[in-house]
Amino acid sequence: MRSKSTKLSCFILVLLLLVLGGLIVMKRESLMPLFRHAISSHNTIKLPPPVFKSNVSIEEALKQRRSIRTYKNVALTLQQVSQLLWAAQGITAVPGLRTAPSAGGIYPLKIYVVSGNVGNLPAGVYRYLPDEQALEMLSKSDKRQELALAAHEQHDIKEGAIDIVITATYKQTAAKYGSNGEQYVHMEAGHVAQNIYLQCVSLGLGTVSIGSFDDNNIRHVLILPRDEDPLYIMPVGKI
Repeated sequence: MRSKSTKLSCFILVLLLLVLGGLIVMKRESLMPLFRHAISSHNTIKLPPPVFKSNVSIEEALKQRRSIRTYKNVALTLQQVSQLLWAAQGITAVPGLRTAPSAGGIYPLKIYVVSGNVGNLPAGVYRYLPDEQALEMLSKSDKRQELALAAHEQHDIKEGAIDIVITATYKQTAAKYGSNGEQYVHMEAGHVAQNIYLQCVSLGLGTVSIGSFDDNNIRHVLILPRDEDPLYIMPVGKI
């Protein structure tokens, strides 16, 4: 009897251990998405959703578009930053179509924000993530002065509340279009810059496109990969 009782006790103990082990695994698996989210959201700031209507028509925005180099010392809102970035490279349709056309739908451009005067956004360097409508922080502290020095001390870069920087990875487009790829990338960058200009008009902001800078120094400020080239700097501020 004692032998049967011992076997029964052992069986029940093993069964309890298996059930408990299963519950632990289930609990751990249920927490994994939260754990993964915590990791993926590290240094990532979700932006407010863009709006798709305004009181400024496209015709009026085209008429008013000008290059503005002087800005008020007024902070931008995170909503304004979100709207500008969406205008530059935001997603407009499945599967990942964007606000600016791209040869072959390759989208070799990346958008960076050097922030110095934005409400609810710490100063620093950020990369725009179009698929998430979010910013990924790359470095902290106000880098506008360093960016201005890398652009031959153009004062408007350090006076803008933010600086939007457009970069490109040429090899992505060249892989499909060969020697014509560079031309197509430059065309695409122009489309993006004009989108930013027009969105600035709609928001009552000013900007200017700047192409005179030291590429290597810009790479250092933005922490760019070796195969990524800066094409534009566009300071943005309140007029």
